[in-house]
Amino acid sequence: MFEQISYILTKISSVHLNILFLLGLALFGGVLGGRLFQKLRIPQVVGYIVIGIIIGESFLKIIGHDTVVALQPFNYFALGLIGFMIGGELKKEVFAKYGRQFFKILFFEGITAFLAVSIFIGMLGTLLFGDWKFAWALGLLLGAIASATAPAATTVVLREYKTRGPLTRTILGIVALDDALALLLFAVASSIAGSLTGRLQQGVLKAFIAPIYEIGMSIGIGLVAGIVLNKIFKKYSEKERLLAFSVGAVLFVTGLSLLIHVDMLLAAMTLGVVVANFAPRKSQDAFKLVEGFTPPIHVIFFVLVGAKLNIHHMTLPIILLATVYLIARSAGKAIGANVGARISGAAKSVQKYLPLCLFSQAGVAIGLSILASHYFPGRIGNMIVIIVTATALILEIIGPALVKIAVTKAGEVGLNVTEEDLIDSTKATDLMDKKPPLISKNMSLSEILDIFSKSPNLYYPVVDTDKKLLGVITVDSIKNIFMETGLSSLLLAIDVMEEPVASVNPESSLLSVKELLDKYNLEYLPVVTSDNVMKGFIERRILAKLISTKILELQRQADSLEGVS
Repeated sequence: MFEQISYILTKISSVHLNILFLLGLALFGGVLGGRLFQKLRIPQVVGYIVIGIIIGESFLKIIGHDTVVALQPFNYFALGLIGFMIGGELKKEVFAKYGRQFFKILFFEGITAFLAVSIFIGMLGTLLFGDWKFAWALGLLLGAIASATAPAATTVVLREYKTRGPLTRTILGIVALDDALALLLFAVASSIAGSLTGRLQQGVLKAFIAPIYEIGMSIGIGLVAGIVLNKIFKKYSEKERLLAFSVGAVLFVTGLSLLIHVDMLLAAMTLGVVVANFAPRKSQDAFKLVEGFTPPIHVIFFVLVGAKLNIHHMTLPIILLATVYLIARSAGKAIGANVGARISGAAKSVQKYLPLCLFSQAGVAIGLSILASHYFPGRIGNMIVIIVTATALILEIIGPALVKIAVTKAGEVGLNVTEEDLIDSTKATDLMDKKPPLISKNMSLSEILDIFSKSPNLYYPVVDTDKKLLGVITVDSIKNIFMETGLSSLLLAIDVMEEPVASVNPESSLLSVKELLDKYNLEYLPVVTSDNVMKGFIERRILAKLISTKILELQRQADSLEGVS
């Protein structure tokens, strides 16, 4: 039985399956895995990666190495979109107020991870290989790579749980700046490692100029593209065009960055920063559209991250080195983040929980490991690629779960809510007036006017003795009666009411309430049971006010977390 299954899978993996089929498999499998893990209260991104491991190189091999390589442009596109969205969160007023704090935390968490990994890998490598120069060269290169933090998995978790507050703001600031620090540290490490191994082919000066060029060109590409995109936004307002131009700009920036060998993630982040700060109103629409466009791309991206790993390449020395790298990097990041947060005077929640939020590592680290394999071909390069790839996968699984724990304990979950989010998650019963002034069908006009004088409402439900809805009386309709007839003293409520055009039940979604209000151009909706018994009343003007009030409450709650321990 098992031999037959193995034979079938071998045949499948040897057949050239078309890319569309594999993308469909990755998307459906990833979504199902994400949903399963979400039910287990684990971030969905972990489910995406686990599905990738199952169908990838380590197990079923449906997605093999050649397929992952063929889909590399798709991964670049996904990273570009992630960078663009992160840049959109970095407003100039935030950097003006918190920039110095971000840089202090960045310095300590990056340098501490660099030193911890360099020292412990250097010591262990000397014991394992008996060659201190080789071991310390390996340690320095891995230390530089350890300073990088992957933004993708972290930001996906923040969006999934709709977080807002000082911790979320600091996380976004740090992961946006981490790339530049990692590149500079890698330049220093590769220069020293080249001297130790005798393979310094590019010269010390060039080793330091290269990252400056890379950072400068990345920022330059994003800056120019952002200025052009802002000018385009001024001419167009249609949603389809905004989405097309935004995605096109991300593709252009990532493609040009790859073409001239600079950091595409930094370029995409710069693009997002420029658009968010120079066209704040139009950019809000653009970022919303791109955010709605990205979920399936994120799913496929993380499935492919899992598919890359091949556990069969792991030998005992590499397992030991990978373990030490994992522990030293995690401890270095955590200690450095805590020290940096304390020194910079960050909020108590940042000091306590930021150390849990910087573990994820993927795109930039893997990119630097490949660069190291080019600079140092052979034993060092191969070991770095395997160690970084294996540990990145583990960190991409652990990292999101720790981010969720941190933002939950910091009290920031569910505070970044838009009007659309509230509408999607709210029912009629949550926002309706549960005790509206009721008018009996036999009530006289003078009694009705007495109720009008005691209530600010504009619309009043008319009910029978069993509180079943019969109709609605409006203030305007009463005014018209006084103007048009002299028989007002003889009229009862049932004579002046109007039939309700539509109604909803208490469990109706707020989205269906809004759709009915818009469809029939109504200013009110009665809320009734299936037996037409009156349960509540919704007025359009009060509904809009309640939604705005709820959003403002959540914003104030997020702002109040600044000094919370």
